Amino acid sequence: MVCARGLPRAGGWPAVTGGILSHPLAALAVLAALSLTGCSRSSNAEAASARRMDLKPCRLDGVAAQTLCGTLEVFEDRAAAKGRKISLRVVVVPALASQPKEDPLFFLAGGPGQAASRTRILPALDRIRRQRDIVFVDQRGTGDSHPLDCEALNPSRTSLAERFEDREDADVIPQCRKGWDADERLYTTSIAMDDLDDVRAALGYRQVNLWGISYGTRAALVYMRQHPDRVRTAILDGVAPMEQYLPLYAARDGQRALDLLMDACAKDGVCAKAYPDLRARTEALLAKLEAAPAKVHLSHPRTGVPEDFTLTRRVFLSELFSLLYSPDVASLVPLMLDRAAKDDWTPFVALSLGLTDEVARTTSRGMFLAVVCAEDAPFFTEEDAEREAKGTWFGSRMALDVKRGCAKWPQANVPASFREPVKSDIPTLLLSGELDPVTPPPWGEEAKRTLTHSLHVVVPGLGHNTVGADCARTLMAEVLTRGSVEGLTPDCGAGLKRPPFFTSFAGPVP
Repeated sequence: MVCARGLPRAGGWPAVTGGILSHPLAALAVLAALSLTGCSRSSNAEAASARRMDLKPCRLDGVAAQTLCGTLEVFEDRAAAKGRKISLRVVVVPALASQPKEDPLFFLAGGPGQAASRTRILPALDRIRRQRDIVFVDQRGTGDSHPLDCEALNPSRTSLAERFEDREDADVIPQCRKGWDADERLYTTSIAMDDLDDVRAALGYRQVNLWGISYGTRAALVYMRQHPDRVRTAILDGVAPMEQYLPLYAARDGQRALDLLMDACAKDGVCAKAYPDLRARTEALLAKLEAAPAKVHLSHPRTGVPEDFTLTRRVFLSELFSLLYSPDVASLVPLMLDRAAKDDWTPFVALSLGLTDEVARTTSRGMFLAVVCAEDAPFFTEEDAEREAKGTWFGSRMALDVKRGCAKWPQANVPASFREPVKSDIPTLLLSGELDPVTPPPWGEEAKRTLTHSLHVVVPGLGHNTVGADCARTLMAEVLTRGSVEGLTPDCGAGLKRPPFFTSFAGPVP
């Protein structure tokens, strides 16, 4: 029996046969009843709330670990506490230890709009899972939590003409809104973090550890401000502090990452020889696309069927920005740019399609708009967008597209203090990838200013999020074990560097 929990423990599971628990409902009922008696670490109110969470064995796509799934109903309008209710999807991966730690790790996904339960990050948490439950909650508006999905906003786009169509969200927002049974003003981060605290209470946890990635770091910061007594430690990976307005600084930060790539290629003898004058040739390519979109004819990489499509400068740059998130993918960018400058668009299409399925599978575009239209777009002007994008290849279009889309979105209210820096003494580990195009290291430093018990670690050679580095995973495990950042070394990945650039489809030159 484990006190202060509404969960069966890994050590007390009935036998598993063929991946299905024998008599799971009866076993869960007995174990849940046992876990709610004789416990002193959790309040009576929390113990009572735990009965609201009926967890059942389930399987997640790509996850072999035993898993529990459930839903928790909350009011869509939390302030009114009446009207429509929505169901939040909750997934718990129990700890492996027979007597695990009482404080789990709650994962907060990125986006905004990514569904936590559809990410495939569990293998990175092996060390933490030995002692702690891992909890995934699909934030309201994402995944299986009353999602704000719309085919017009995130279409499957099976043809290349559809995939690379140059369009804006503003064109289809009214159509999507008609299909939602939702008040889109009520899907903001502040509201969602109160949902998260309901989940914590319903599962019977007194305190939790937070791990946020990208936008999930903003969500974690908001939870830390709204429910500080419930957070034992926080890990913020790819830090998006309250001072960062999405996507106001994307062009500037993306250009920084692209400049680092261009400079690295120019300094690498092999890359420079394979792709001479790459920066100048790319600028010429962009000027050519600005003058007239490219008319492309090639076979679809998946179907082999020849297709025609038109490619604009805006769409090309949008895809290029996405390719910078992962240094492994970015190692192919010089090759792609070289071929594109020669009117060979095959590498560009192949790389772009490789990123599409995962984004479409895990992200609700409507939820993205619900957040940025309430929390970001109202706080910057078109003049701000032009200023921040000045001198970049990406330009102000990303920020201006959001402003235009949000003009057709219902105006939501956020707390007056929402954009103030989060001040906290909660032990917080801040992680940044050196090459990150969207949340580069300066944003981690910005957040650190008001987090008095924090450590900021920059991992060389990595892009957006650092969990791929063993040293980052070690730091994560250590901060949870210690409950503090004291004594942790800021050195991480001293031997890491950018992956070698591809000089052919066979890979880098040895």
